[in-house]
Amino acid sequence: MSDLRWNKVFALEQAAEDEELLQELIVIFKDSSASDLASLQQSIEKGDAAMARTHAHSIKGAAASLGMDGIRELTECMESDCREGSLTVTIEALPKLDKLLGLLQEL
Repeated sequence: MSDLRWNKVFALEQAAEDEELLQELIVIFKDSSASDLASLQQSIEKGDAAMARTHAHSIKGAAASLGMDGIRELTECMESDCREGSLTVTIEALPKLDKLLGLLQEL
């Protein structure tokens, strides 16, 4: 769980100190990130760095809004790699992203 580096205090502030709302936002993030991860994998398989960047960016933004710094930082590196037209870093980081997103199930 420490790899996730979740700033729960920040996330709770974003949810107006409402624990129930925060849990709803986490459920939404779990669903959307699973979909974005699948699309990211498909983009990599197709060699489409532009689409991979879009999906990495989507995960990054949602993670940032929930204080999930481990996911945000990793997807930020992936997004930067894709912006340069490369998929090298993204391919290498994909298993770690999958692991981090799996940690969300414990929240």
